[in-house]
Amino acid sequence: MTITQPDLSVFETVESEVRSYCRGWPTVFDRAVGSRMYDEDGHEYLDFFAGAGSLNYGHNNPVLKRALIDYLERDGVTHGLDMSTTAKRTFLETFQNLLLRPRDLPYKVMFPGPTGTNAVEAALKLARKVKGRESIVSFTNAFHGMSLGSLAVTGNAFKRAGAGIPLVHGTPMPFDNYFDGTVEDFLWFERLLEDQGSGLNKPAAVIVETVQGEGGINVARAEWLRALSELCERQDMLLIVDDIQMGCGRTGAFFSFEEAGITPDIVTVSKSISGYGLPMSLCLFKPELDVWEPGEHNGTFRGNNPAFVTATAALETYWADGSAMEKQTRKRGEQVEQALISITEENLADVKEYRGRGLVWGMEFHDKARAGKVAKRAFELGLLIETSGPESEVVKLLPALTITPEELDEGLSVLARAVRETA
Repeated sequence: MTITQPDLSVFETVESEVRSYCRGWPTVFDRAVGSRMYDEDGHEYLDFFAGAGSLNYGHNNPVLKRALIDYLERDGVTHGLDMSTTAKRTFLETFQNLLLRPRDLPYKVMFPGPTGTNAVEAALKLARKVKGRESIVSFTNAFHGMSLGSLAVTGNAFKRAGAGIPLVHGTPMPFDNYFDGTVEDFLWFERLLEDQGSGLNKPAAVIVETVQGEGGINVARAEWLRALSELCERQDMLLIVDDIQMGCGRTGAFFSFEEAGITPDIVTVSKSISGYGLPMSLCLFKPELDVWEPGEHNGTFRGNNPAFVTATAALETYWADGSAMEKQTRKRGEQVEQALISITEENLADVKEYRGRGLVWGMEFHDKARAGKVAKRAFELGLLIETSGPESEVVKLLPALTITPEELDEGLSVLARAVRETA
């Protein structure tokens, strides 16, 4: 594909140096439909990024777009703080009937500010309020957001350094398989908890991702998650599952912890909960934890009613029939896995490992700089992929759940070519 030099001058002169994704994809995007994006010169890109997991149902999904347009055209409430609105009522009823009740999940629903990190902040505040303790345990290579509380339980050294102040009241523990199976699960963690001389303050909660997306597509085993849940119960700690990127069907089931058969005390949800890329987040928790005073945690934009509308349409369209979406995602995941097996076999000396669940996959290279080169070449060939991991050493695949098998094959073929051409 021939790419003309776009006019990026205003971005380079006016926008902050903090911008990132646009550096890896140096073009000006103009339109997007389904799994395709188009720049202002008409070049087409297949999207294996999906808004970092915010577009599980693709760009401008026609069903969700119709619901949104109809709502706006009738002058439905756009901004409502936490006032009761018809859009919020319909979403809550749909969320309860299609997701919570069928899964026997007892959760109360809290609307914090509309970003994922705000949901995490709310979860941490609530856990500390309930337990009366400050410490939160997180895991190596975790990512939970960019505000200070979320950064304190995030592992990435580069992101933590951006805080500019000490990040306190967070204690990291080894994630699943951190010691390559040589150490018994939670041996160190539980020993510290039980040793009165360990210096570990009794934690209020443990926060975990079932699949670490930004950390390098590190997949926790179901038995590890079950053991963690049991440990939390034994030691009087709350279990928080951060399902911001891996929820909303990304791993197959709507909630990524379903496969493990656990019921976390608190769950954070964002990204694709609106279905359309509109800002929205939820903090879910067991009823006995609902000890908030009115207004104790709030936010001006927690009543994003257009997001309630598209979220309702997404649930009714893709989750009303039980397991159909889950089965489709797992099937698409098998398609990705087969392609990654072929790429690995072709590049045995270069590919260290591939791993994933559902429609989130990563490919790690022995040469840590290789992933960035593959992503760059993929962009030149018309495929949008990002990297992840503490040193950006993993190529990350995050296509929309609605992607067709043909589009998936097309993108995987481009990926194989990009790997081949960066050898």
